[in-house]
Amino acid sequence: MGEVFEFPVRVYYEDTDAGGIVYNANYLKFMERARTEFLRAKGVEQDVWLQEGYAFVVSRTEIDFRSAARFNELLTVLTQVIEVKRASLRFSQQILAADGRLITQAMVQIACVSHPQMKPVAIPEKIKGVLLSAR
Repeated sequence: MGEVFEFPVRVYYEDTDAGGIVYNANYLKFMERARTEFLRAKGVEQDVWLQEGYAFVVSRTEIDFRSAARFNELLTVLTQVIEVKRASLRFSQQILAADGRLITQAMVQIACVSHPQMKPVAIPEKIKGVLLSAR
C-alpha cells in the first residue's frame, strides 16, 4: 500500500457525550481534519482550489466502530489514498488510541465537483498527480 499520513487528535470534553465517550459523529470530524491536513501537507490548499471552481465533497462513507475513545485521550488518525479515479478518490482511515487500540476504521469516497454548480468534474491534473504519488 501507499503512504500513510498520521494526524494527532486530542479528545476534548465537547467531543463527548454525557458518559465521557466520543459521540459517534465526531469521529467523522476527526477524519475530515486528517484528510484536510494530508492534502495541505502535499501542497493542496482546498480554499485555493475552491476559488478556482473546484470543491471536494464526501459522497460515501463506510465506518466500523470498534472501541470507544474517551475524554482527554490522545488519538492518531491514519489516512491513506487507496484509489484515484477521474472525478473521485477513496481514502482508508483508521483512528487509533495511544495504546494502539483500534477505535474506528472507515472508507471515505470523495467526489470532485464544480463550484458552485456542484456537478461532478475531473480532478485537476496537478491534484491527481499528488494523489497518485501518495498511493
